[in-house]
Amino acid sequence: MRRKLTLVFLTFLLVSCSHTSADLSSNKLNPYEDVRGIFELKTLNENQYNAKDIFTYSFNKNTTFKGNELYAEQIMENGKNPGLDIKKLHDQNITGEGVNVAIIDQNMLLDHPEFKDKIVKYYDTGCNTKKDESSMHGPAVTSVLVGDSTGVAPNANVYYVAVPSWKLDSKYYADGIDWIIEQNQSLDKNQKIRVISISGAPSGDGSPFKENQELYNKAVQRANDEGIMILDCRSNETTGIIGPAYSSSNSPDDISSYKAGFPTDEQEIYWDNFIFTPCSYRTLAEEYKEGVHSFQYYGQGGLSWGIPYAAGVLALGWQINPELSNEEIIETLKETSYINDIGNRIIYPEAFINSIKNSINN
Repeated sequence: MRRKLTLVFLTFLLVSCSHTSADLSSNKLNPYEDVRGIFELKTLNENQYNAKDIFTYSFNKNTTFKGNELYAEQIMENGKNPGLDIKKLHDQNITGEGVNVAIIDQNMLLDHPEFKDKIVKYYDTGCNTKKDESSMHGPAVTSVLVGDSTGVAPNANVYYVAVPSWKLDSKYYADGIDWIIEQNQSLDKNQKIRVISISGAPSGDGSPFKENQELYNKAVQRANDEGIMILDCRSNETTGIIGPAYSSSNSPDDISSYKAGFPTDEQEIYWDNFIFTPCSYRTLAEEYKEGVHSFQYYGQGGLSWGIPYAAGVLALGWQINPELSNEEIIETLKETSYINDIGNRIIYPEAFINSIKNSINN
């Protein structure tokens, strides 16, 4: 039976990408702590961290690991690889070319080199933030989906909706979905928006959103009626089918090394009917102030990174066969998943693409 997300775990999925900064005043860092310098430089001396644990920390370009600077830079660079041989698909020109997708997430700027010129339209539902400032979350999820060096589908086109998720009001998400539907209705048949990536759970059991959940549910239904798929962090049979995964050997292209859950879990979780996607050991785009472009590395990331990853894989599939319905492409994604030792489905992009190619040839 499918296991429902508990309130505690769902909250972790939603906020685990917004770490609390580590206290370096006395003790050495524990694995998986956050040492990102957001608006300031953060220098760690060798007595404050373990070199062997650097790949577990969350850090960015403002973090200096004295004595191991080059090693940290290499970890940051390696983390740009989406893993699961996505780069091999890119080498075959399978990049999501011509596929329109959408993202609903926090506000962001549009000039980061990872996704500059890939945002077709940008709509703000009411973030009321400064025009020259960006969130942490928006650039990160966008780079997972369409980043030049970090993205699953770097040539897909994005319709972006900015929402003030911190207000915990699902109305903003509903308004965003309706805006996307409106844009979609003006597009030619071969240019329709295929999927909306929402790294949050604006309704359902355990959702932190306290207002207007029903508005969101109705907007999701309107999108479904329009033929637009929605992937979000809810736990249900339609939108909430994606779970978190990580490479237990930190070998991102080795699908046999993947486990469901997070690196800090005491044991692998098991959820029937979920498709698990990479969330940890990832480097993503970062921009807080206009023109200050950087990257951030996560030893452990939340499900927030898994949703756009899955949307990107779907975009690759729609590039090969745009005629696939939402039901057909999800069924193919499930059927081609790698089943690991305890029976969890790990997303398997190469097998997914090969299956779609074979269906066309036959």
